This record gives sequence, structure tokens and C-alpha cells, in this order.
Amino acid sequence: MLKKRLIFTLLYNSGSFMLSRNFRLQAVGDFDWLQRNYDFSRISNYIDELVVLDVTRKKRNLDEFCEVLKSITLNNFVPITVGGGVKDVDSARKLLRSGADKILINSGLFNKSNLARELSEEYGQQCVVGSIDLKRSKTGEFQVWSEDGGKLSEASARDLLEIVLKKSIGEIYLNSMDRDGTGQGLDLEILELLPKRVNKPIILAGGVGNSDHLMVGLKDSRIDAVATANLFNFVGDGLKKARQELVAGGIVLPMWDLEFRSMHEASSLQNSGSHE
Repeated sequence: MLKKRLIFTLLYNSGSFMLSRNFRLQAVGDFDWLQRNYDFSRISNYIDELVVLDVTRKKRNLDEFCEVLKSITLNNFVPITVGGGVKDVDSARKLLRSGADKILINSGLFNKSNLARELSEEYGQQCVVGSIDLKRSKTGEFQVWSEDGGKLSEASARDLLEIVLKKSIGEIYLNSMDRDGTGQGLDLEILELLPKRVNKPIILAGGVGNSDHLMVGLKDSRIDAVATANLFNFVGDGLKKARQELVAGGIVLPMWDLEFRSMHEASSLQNSGSHE
């Protein structure tokens, strides 16, 4: 059975890490706050990937972001996907040299038609993640927005998804703007937009506020990974406890932490009635 993934997302804005609710940002704390509450040398045992997005609304400072990224990646041993304002191969190269393993592109999927291909030719398709932000219209239909949620795409969400899935990307990150930061659970209806056969891993984000929401998403056969950016609900040991609950609930996840793996194996043997 293929293993699912638990992904934690950090939103960065000009020196601060943010909470987002329906794409409206609220500062939570700087890097010192993040390190006190999320020691990634420890937390990395309980997540499968980390996504770091520069959501700065004003002019982005790539060099500053790279320095923050270097600090985050120090003693952090999970794959890290980085995005936000990636415009060309040069900017992607700086991020990769600062500790990123994969590059996420959002607006570049639409306003730079060759960006995904150029990145995949330079670094491999597995290095490129395509991100799509979706929001319901007043009539309930999904629409695709880009430019930090400020630009509406004229084409239908279904058509755009089919186009993006054909691009040179390794996986796709689908984010619900309506559920973003609400903690009300994932909008699984987004998955109805996908073609019947999808040959790329699907990450779903937007609305995760607790381990039950993670469980619902990861039990869906169409979803390969679930991402949460909720800094408050998973603070401290929140991610560790969430992972334990997921594994106890039957979700097949990689086992990075040796102590956690031993506990899980002992529990599995006990549940199976084995006396070895």
C-alpha cells in the first residue's frame, strides 16, 4: 500500500510567520517564535514534508527569504517545498541552494506558460509542484484565482486543472480559499474537478484544524497528502499527537521517529494477538 503524507505549511511575510483566513493575513511571530513553538529538529520526525511559502503582499525580498529558509532547514531532515514569487529558473536556483528540495509555482502556471517546463528541464519534473487556489463563486461553482488571490482566471476550474495536470510538474497542491484558515475541514468537492485518471500525486489544503480533518482527507483514495498551515492548533506536540492518531486510525504513513515506530509496532502486534 502506498504511504500517505502529512504536510505542514508555513506562511512567511516580511520577517513574520502568518495565519491566513480566506487569504487575509495575520502576523503570529518571527523566526524566534517559530523555533520556540515548532522546533523542526524535533517536529520533522512527525511530518513528511514542509512547505514554506512567501506570501508577502508588497515587494518580495528573495535574499531575505533565502536567509530565513536556511535557518528553517538547519537540522530539519524532511523534504522542503518552497514557493512564492518564483518567476524564473534563477530565483528557483537561489531557493534550492538555500535548502529547498522542491519548488512550488502558482501564478507562474498561468502567466508564464513555459516556467514549469523550464524548471523541470533544469531540475527534473519531480522537483516542481503546481499550486492552484480555488474559490467558490456566488453560484457555488469553483473558480481559479492567482496573484495571491487577487486575479480571477476566466477559464473554468475544470479546464484549468486539466491543463495544469498536463504541464511538467511532479504533483499538484490544491488549496481551498473558502476553507483557508477556518478549521472547518477540507472541501472534498474540489476533487470532483479532477479527471477520472490522474497520474500525479494530489495534495489538498485549506480548512484543516485538527487530526480528524487530516484523517478524513487521508482516507480519501484520491488524495496522496494533506497540508495544514494552522500554527495555533498544532503548536507544541500537536503534530506528534496528530500523527499518532492518524496511524492508530489506520492511515499508512512513513515512520521517521524510532521511538514512535517501536510503539506502533508493539501496538500492532498486540492488536493482532501475536505473542512473539
